[in-house]
Amino acid sequence: MNILVTGSSGWLGQHLVPRLKHGGHHVIGLDPVPGQHTDIVGSVADRPTVRAAIRDNSVQGIVHGGALHKPHVATHDSSQFISVNVQGTLNLLEEATAPGSPVDRFVFTSTTSLMISRQIRDAHKRGVNRAFWIDEEMTPLEPRNIYGVSKLSAEHLCRMVHDASRLPVIVLRTARFFPEEDDMAHEIIQSDANTKANEFLFRRLTAEDAARAHIVALDRAPQLGFDTFIVSALTPFSPEDSEQLMEYAPLVVHRYFPRYREIYARRGWTMFDHIDRVYDSTKAMRRLGFVCSTDFGDILNQLDREDGVVAPASRVPWAS
Repeated sequence: MNILVTGSSGWLGQHLVPRLKHGGHHVIGLDPVPGQHTDIVGSVADRPTVRAAIRDNSVQGIVHGGALHKPHVATHDSSQFISVNVQGTLNLLEEATAPGSPVDRFVFTSTTSLMISRQIRDAHKRGVNRAFWIDEEMTPLEPRNIYGVSKLSAEHLCRMVHDASRLPVIVLRTARFFPEEDDMAHEIIQSDANTKANEFLFRRLTAEDAARAHIVALDRAPQLGFDTFIVSALTPFSPEDSEQLMEYAPLVVHRYFPRYREIYARRGWTMFDHIDRVYDSTKAMRRLGFVCSTDFGDILNQLDREDGVVAPASRVPWAS
Protein backbone atom coordinates (compact mmCIF):
# COMPACT_ATOMS: atom_id res chain seq x y z
CA MET A 1 0.00 0.00 0.00
CA ASN A 2 1.14 3.56 -0.70
CA ILE A 3 0.89 5.40 2.61
CA LEU A 4 1.31 9.10 3.31
CA VAL A 5 2.63 9.77 6.81
CA THR A 6 2.50 13.37 8.00
CA GLY A 7 4.83 14.34 10.82
CA SER A 8 7.39 11.87 9.45
CA SER A 9 10.32 13.68 11.07
CA GLY A 10 8.68 13.67 14.49
CA TRP A 11 8.86 11.18 17.34
CA LEU A 12 5.94 9.06 16.12
CA GLY A 13 7.13 9.20 12.52
CA GLN A 14 10.60 7.97 13.45
CA HIS A 15 9.05 4.83 14.93
CA LEU A 16 6.15 4.37 12.51
CA VAL A 17 7.73 4.82 9.08
CA PRO A 18 10.39 2.05 9.45
CA ARG A 19 7.71 -0.38 10.66
CA LEU A 20 5.45 0.39 7.73
CA LYS A 21 8.34 -0.08 5.29
CA HIS A 22 9.30 -3.34 6.99
CA GLY A 23 5.71 -4.45 6.44
CA GLY A 24 6.12 -4.00 2.69
CA HIS A 25 4.40 -0.63 2.31
CA HIS A 26 5.65 2.28 0.22
CA VAL A 27 5.76 5.28 2.56
CA ILE A 28 5.79 8.94 1.61
CA GLY A 29 6.83 11.13 4.53
CA LEU A 30 5.60 14.73 4.73
CA ASP A 31 6.97 17.14 7.32
CA PRO A 32 8.02 20.82 7.46
CA VAL A 33 11.29 19.67 9.04
CA PRO A 34 13.75 17.59 6.96
CA GLY A 35 14.45 14.16 8.36
CA GLN A 36 15.57 10.65 7.56
CA HIS A 37 12.00 9.50 6.88
CA THR A 38 10.75 12.66 5.17
CA ASP A 39 10.40 12.72 1.38
CA ILE A 40 8.43 15.95 1.05
CA VAL A 41 9.42 18.99 3.09
CA GLY A 42 6.25 20.98 3.49
CA SER A 43 3.26 21.73 5.67
CA VAL A 44 -0.18 20.15 5.72
CA ALA A 45 -1.46 23.72 5.95
CA ASP A 46 -0.40 24.20 2.31
CA ARG A 47 -3.20 22.73 0.20
CA PRO A 48 -1.24 22.36 -3.07
CA THR A 49 1.49 20.42 -1.23
CA VAL A 50 -1.09 18.05 0.21
CA ARG A 51 -2.80 17.62 -3.15
CA ALA A 52 0.46 16.82 -4.92
CA ALA A 53 1.60 14.42 -2.20
CA ILE A 54 -1.59 12.37 -2.53
CA ARG A 55 -2.06 12.45 -6.29
CA ASP A 56 1.55 12.16 -7.43
CA ASN A 57 2.13 9.13 -5.22
CA SER A 58 -1.23 7.37 -5.68
CA VAL A 59 -1.67 7.38 -1.92
CA GLN A 60 -4.12 4.78 -0.61
CA GLY A 61 -3.74 5.27 3.13
CA ILE A 62 -3.01 8.34 5.22
CA VAL A 63 -1.64 8.50 8.75
CA HIS A 64 -1.98 12.10 9.89
CA GLY A 65 0.40 12.48 12.80
CA GLY A 66 1.73 15.93 11.90
CA ALA A 67 0.67 18.73 14.23
CA LEU A 68 1.67 21.50 16.54
CA HIS A 69 1.80 19.92 19.98
CA LYS A 70 1.33 21.01 23.58
CA PRO A 71 4.90 22.35 24.03
CA HIS A 72 4.26 24.66 21.07
CA VAL A 73 1.65 26.55 23.10
CA ALA A 74 4.53 28.53 24.58
CA THR A 75 6.10 29.35 21.20
CA HIS A 76 3.24 29.59 18.68
CA ASP A 77 0.08 31.68 18.65
CA SER A 78 -3.45 30.30 18.43
CA SER A 79 -3.85 31.11 14.73
CA GLN A 80 -0.90 28.84 13.92
CA PHE A 81 -2.56 25.95 15.78
CA ILE A 82 -5.73 26.51 13.77
CA SER A 83 -3.79 26.69 10.51
CA VAL A 84 -1.80 23.50 11.06
CA ASN A 85 -4.01 21.33 13.26
CA VAL A 86 -7.44 22.28 11.92
CA GLN A 87 -7.02 23.59 8.38
CA GLY A 88 -4.21 21.12 7.74
CA THR A 89 -6.46 18.22 8.75
CA LEU A 90 -9.28 19.53 6.55
CA ASN A 91 -6.87 19.84 3.62
CA LEU A 92 -5.90 16.18 3.96
CA LEU A 93 -9.48 14.98 4.40
CA GLU A 94 -10.83 16.92 1.45
CA GLU A 95 -8.01 15.91 -0.86
CA ALA A 96 -8.41 12.30 0.30
CA THR A 97 -12.07 12.38 -0.73
CA ALA A 98 -11.70 14.45 -3.91
CA PRO A 99 -12.99 12.86 -7.15
CA GLY A 100 -10.52 10.30 -8.43
CA SER A 101 -8.61 10.05 -5.15
CA PRO A 102 -7.28 6.52 -4.46
CA VAL A 103 -7.33 7.04 -0.66
CA ASP A 104 -9.44 4.39 1.07
CA ARG A 105 -8.45 4.81 4.73
CA PHE A 106 -7.36 7.58 7.09
CA VAL A 107 -5.87 7.40 10.60
CA PHE A 108 -5.76 10.56 12.67
CA THR A 109 -3.38 10.92 15.61
CA SER A 110 -5.29 12.74 18.31
CA THR A 111 -4.53 13.11 22.01
CA THR A 112 -5.96 12.29 25.41
CA SER A 113 -5.02 15.87 26.32
CA LEU A 114 -8.24 17.13 24.73
CA MET A 115 -10.19 15.17 27.36
CA ILE A 116 -8.57 17.02 30.25
CA SER A 117 -10.52 20.07 31.33
CA ARG A 118 -9.31 22.65 33.81
CA GLN A 119 -11.45 20.92 36.44
CA ILE A 120 -9.69 17.58 35.89
CA ARG A 121 -6.24 19.17 35.66
CA ASP A 122 -6.69 20.91 39.01
CA ALA A 123 -8.73 18.15 40.66
CA HIS A 124 -6.47 17.73 43.67
CA LYS A 125 -6.20 21.47 44.26
CA ARG A 126 -10.00 21.76 44.06
CA GLY A 127 -10.52 19.05 46.68
CA VAL A 128 -12.02 16.46 44.32
CA ASN A 129 -12.08 13.21 46.28
CA ARG A 130 -11.89 10.61 43.52
CA ALA A 131 -9.84 10.08 40.37
CA PHE A 132 -11.56 10.70 37.06
CA TRP A 133 -12.17 7.52 35.07
CA ILE A 134 -11.65 8.53 31.46
CA ASP A 135 -12.98 6.55 28.52
CA GLU A 136 -14.39 7.39 25.10
CA GLU A 137 -17.88 7.99 26.51
CA MET A 138 -16.78 10.85 28.76
CA THR A 139 -18.64 14.12 28.15
CA PRO A 140 -18.54 17.04 27.91
CA LEU A 141 -15.10 17.54 26.40
CA GLU A 142 -13.73 20.90 27.48
CA PRO A 143 -10.07 21.20 26.41
CA ARG A 144 -8.13 23.68 28.50
CA ASN A 145 -5.79 25.13 25.83
CA ILE A 146 -5.57 25.83 22.11
CA TYR A 147 -3.77 22.54 21.51
CA GLY A 148 -6.69 20.53 22.86
CA VAL A 149 -9.26 22.75 21.16
CA SER A 150 -7.54 22.38 17.79
CA LYS A 151 -7.27 18.59 18.08
CA LEU A 152 -10.91 18.24 19.11
CA SER A 153 -11.92 20.44 16.17
CA ALA A 154 -9.88 18.20 13.87
CA GLU A 155 -11.68 15.16 15.28
CA HIS A 156 -15.01 16.79 14.42
CA LEU A 157 -13.78 17.30 10.87
CA CYS A 158 -12.82 13.63 10.68
CA ARG A 159 -16.34 12.59 11.60
CA MET A 160 -17.95 15.17 9.32
CA VAL A 161 -15.97 14.01 6.27
CA HIS A 162 -16.59 10.35 7.09
CA ASP A 163 -20.33 10.97 7.37
CA ALA A 164 -20.38 12.78 4.04
CA SER A 165 -18.05 10.50 2.07
CA ARG A 166 -17.92 7.20 4.02
CA LEU A 167 -14.12 7.39 3.99
CA PRO A 168 -12.98 5.00 6.75
CA VAL A 169 -11.43 7.13 9.50
CA ILE A 170 -9.93 5.97 12.80
CA VAL A 171 -9.11 8.52 15.50
CA LEU A 172 -6.45 7.47 18.01
CA ARG A 173 -6.34 9.50 21.21
CA THR A 174 -2.83 8.63 22.29
CA ALA A 175 -1.65 9.06 25.86
CA ARG A 176 1.89 10.27 26.60
CA PHE A 177 4.72 8.68 24.66
CA PHE A 178 7.03 11.66 24.10
CA PRO A 179 10.64 11.49 25.30
CA GLU A 180 10.73 14.95 26.87
CA GLU A 181 10.16 15.55 30.55
CA ASP A 182 6.63 16.44 31.53
CA ASP A 183 5.91 20.15 31.22
CA MET A 184 4.71 20.15 34.83
CA ALA A 185 7.96 18.57 36.06
CA HIS A 186 8.50 21.43 38.48
CA GLU A 187 5.51 20.11 40.45
CA ILE A 188 6.84 16.54 40.54
CA ILE A 189 9.65 15.45 42.84
CA GLN A 190 10.45 12.23 40.95
CA SER A 191 13.19 11.88 38.35
CA ASP A 192 12.15 11.76 34.71
CA ALA A 193 12.49 7.96 34.47
CA ASN A 194 10.65 7.52 37.79
CA THR A 195 7.82 9.78 36.61
CA LYS A 196 7.43 7.94 33.33
CA ALA A 197 7.43 4.56 35.04
CA ASN A 198 4.63 5.72 37.34
CA GLU A 199 2.62 6.99 34.39
CA PHE A 200 2.42 3.53 32.83
CA LEU A 201 -0.19 2.83 35.49
CA PHE A 202 -2.66 5.31 34.07
CA ARG A 203 -1.51 7.57 31.19
CA ARG A 204 1.52 6.43 29.17
CA LEU A 205 2.63 4.06 26.43
CA THR A 206 5.86 3.46 24.55
CA ALA A 207 6.54 5.06 21.17
CA GLU A 208 6.80 1.52 19.78
CA ASP A 209 3.27 0.75 20.95
CA ALA A 210 2.00 4.05 19.57
CA ALA A 211 3.41 3.09 16.16
CA ARG A 212 1.89 -0.39 16.34
CA ALA A 213 -1.52 1.06 17.18
CA HIS A 214 -1.45 3.15 14.01
CA ILE A 215 -0.56 0.13 11.89
CA VAL A 216 -3.44 -1.86 13.39
CA ALA A 217 -5.78 1.10 12.82
CA LEU A 218 -4.75 1.31 9.16
CA ASP A 219 -5.52 -2.37 8.74
CA ARG A 220 -8.86 -2.26 10.57
CA ALA A 221 -10.20 1.06 9.24
CA PRO A 222 -12.19 -0.37 6.27
CA GLN A 223 -14.01 -2.78 8.59
CA LEU A 224 -14.69 -0.24 11.34
CA GLY A 225 -15.72 2.73 9.20
CA PHE A 226 -15.35 5.39 11.87
CA ASP A 227 -14.36 5.13 15.51
CA THR A 228 -12.35 6.80 18.24
CA PHE A 229 -10.01 4.99 20.62
CA ILE A 230 -7.94 5.86 23.66
CA VAL A 231 -4.50 4.30 23.25
CA SER A 232 -2.59 3.83 26.50
CA ALA A 233 -1.03 0.97 28.42
CA LEU A 234 -3.76 -1.09 30.04
CA THR A 235 -4.32 0.12 33.57
CA PRO A 236 -4.49 -2.40 36.42
CA PHE A 237 -6.99 -0.18 38.21
CA SER A 238 -10.77 -0.31 38.18
CA PRO A 239 -13.32 2.46 38.76
CA GLU A 240 -13.74 1.12 42.30
CA ASP A 241 -10.18 2.28 43.03
CA SER A 242 -10.93 5.91 42.17
CA GLU A 243 -11.45 7.18 45.68
CA GLN A 244 -8.34 5.59 47.15
CA LEU A 245 -6.22 6.64 44.16
CA MET A 246 -6.95 10.24 45.02
CA GLU A 247 -6.60 9.66 48.75
CA TYR A 248 -3.25 7.80 48.67
CA ALA A 249 -2.26 6.03 45.47
CA PRO A 250 0.72 3.98 46.79
CA LEU A 251 -1.64 1.75 48.76
CA VAL A 252 -3.58 0.89 45.61
CA VAL A 253 -0.42 0.25 43.59
CA HIS A 254 0.93 -2.01 46.35
CA ARG A 255 -2.27 -4.03 46.28
CA TYR A 256 -1.77 -4.84 42.60
CA PHE A 257 2.04 -4.99 42.61
CA PRO A 258 3.29 -6.04 46.07
CA ARG A 259 6.96 -5.95 45.01
CA TYR A 260 6.93 -2.47 43.50
CA ARG A 261 8.12 -0.83 46.74
CA GLU A 262 11.15 -3.09 46.97
CA ILE A 263 12.06 -2.52 43.31
CA TYR A 264 11.55 1.24 43.62
CA ALA A 265 13.50 1.43 46.88
CA ARG A 266 16.64 0.15 45.17
CA ARG A 267 16.58 3.25 43.00
CA GLY A 268 15.33 5.70 45.57
CA TRP A 269 12.13 6.03 43.53
CA THR A 270 8.67 6.88 44.84
CA MET A 271 5.09 6.59 43.66
CA PHE A 272 2.82 9.59 43.15
CA ASP A 273 0.85 10.31 46.31
CA HIS A 274 -2.26 11.01 44.24
CA ILE A 275 -3.46 9.83 40.83
CA ASP A 276 -6.18 12.14 39.58
CA ARG A 277 -7.15 10.42 36.31
CA VAL A 278 -7.04 7.01 34.68
CA TYR A 279 -7.26 6.39 30.94
CA ASP A 280 -9.27 3.28 30.16
CA SER A 281 -8.08 1.71 26.88
CA THR A 282 -10.24 -1.41 26.98
CA LYS A 283 -12.33 -0.26 24.01
CA ALA A 284 -9.21 -0.41 21.81
CA MET A 285 -8.60 -3.94 23.06
CA ARG A 286 -12.20 -4.99 22.48
CA ARG A 287 -13.04 -3.32 19.16
CA LEU A 288 -9.73 -2.41 17.51
CA GLY A 289 -7.97 -5.56 18.67
CA PHE A 290 -5.01 -3.62 20.01
CA VAL A 291 -3.27 -3.91 23.38
CA CYS A 292 -0.03 -2.18 24.31
CA SER A 293 2.81 -4.65 24.68
CA THR A 294 4.34 -2.74 27.61
CA ASP A 295 2.51 -1.98 30.84
CA PHE A 296 3.53 -1.18 34.42
CA GLY A 297 4.13 -4.84 35.24
CA ASP A 298 6.57 -5.06 32.33
CA ILE A 299 8.36 -1.94 33.56
CA LEU A 300 8.81 -3.52 36.99
CA ASN A 301 10.17 -6.69 35.38
CA GLN A 302 12.67 -4.66 33.36
CA LEU A 303 13.81 -2.81 36.47
CA ASP A 304 14.00 -6.02 38.47
CA ARG A 305 16.25 -7.62 35.86
CA GLU A 306 18.79 -4.88 36.44
CA ASP A 307 19.47 -6.48 39.84
CA GLY A 308 19.43 -3.22 41.71
CA VAL A 309 21.79 -1.32 39.39
CA VAL A 310 20.46 2.18 38.81
CA ALA A 311 20.52 2.88 35.06
CA PRO A 312 20.62 6.37 33.59
CA ALA A 313 17.31 7.42 32.06
CA SER A 314 18.85 7.29 28.58
CA ARG A 315 19.43 3.55 29.02
CA VAL A 316 15.80 2.91 29.90
CA PRO A 317 14.06 2.26 26.54
CA TRP A 318 10.57 3.28 27.68
CA ALA A 319 11.85 6.58 29.11
CA SER A 320 13.43 7.95 25.94
